[in-house]
Amino acid sequence: MAKLGKRFATARTAVPVGVKFAPDEAVKLVKELAFAKFDETVEVATRLGVDPRKADQIVRGTVVLPHGTGKTARVLVIAQGEKAMQAEEAGADYVGVEFIDKIKEGWLDFDVCVATPDLMGKVGPLGRILGPRGLMPTPKAGTVTLDVGRAVNEIKAGKIEFRVDKTGNVHAPIGRVSFSQEQLSENLGAFMDQIVRAKPSAAKGTYVRSVTVSSTMGPGVAIDPNLYRRA
Repeated sequence: MAKLGKRFATARTAVPVGVKFAPDEAVKLVKELAFAKFDETVEVATRLGVDPRKADQIVRGTVVLPHGTGKTARVLVIAQGEKAMQAEEAGADYVGVEFIDKIKEGWLDFDVCVATPDLMGKVGPLGRILGPRGLMPTPKAGTVTLDVGRAVNEIKAGKIEFRVDKTGNVHAPIGRVSFSQEQLSENLGAFMDQIVRAKPSAAKGTYVRSVTVSSTMGPGVAIDPNLYRRA
């Protein structure tokens, strides 16, 4: 077992064992216990009562965080003609069909890829490169669309994508330690609201089983999952 650092161990002792907090209290504690010299990312992890091996129990979606993530995403838009112009006007970092060949050559200097439906035939073969990195455009994530301007604006405003992993957990950034408690709480609320909305009809029993928030280097702080167990 890896040895815990002194600062982490000290921070962990400040989190009462077995106590589950209200969201605002949890966020406040995470901010208080952050000790790194850099502006740590604040993340939420929730364990869901679903079986990801079954297609009808996959939980995925997107949410625009009210206050963003604290990081400006680099957006690539694969489009041409008028749609390419719309993407440029919306502030996309890279625009053009020529980036398909650049990706094949190993270029991956972007965080989100958006493509128009008419070009997915050319983008499809990139799945083996982009898929494992979570960069492949998909209709469900709103990254395969004709409304490229709106897609770029939403991503720049703080839109994130989430997907349950093979163990039934969902992880997502909800801001930075430098954010105010209110900003982090509102981002957390927006994310969890979308998680609840994304509950598969095939899921049985308790859906939200646990919710934990933490900073990059800090200990996890548990939130009462009963707050999210609504019909």
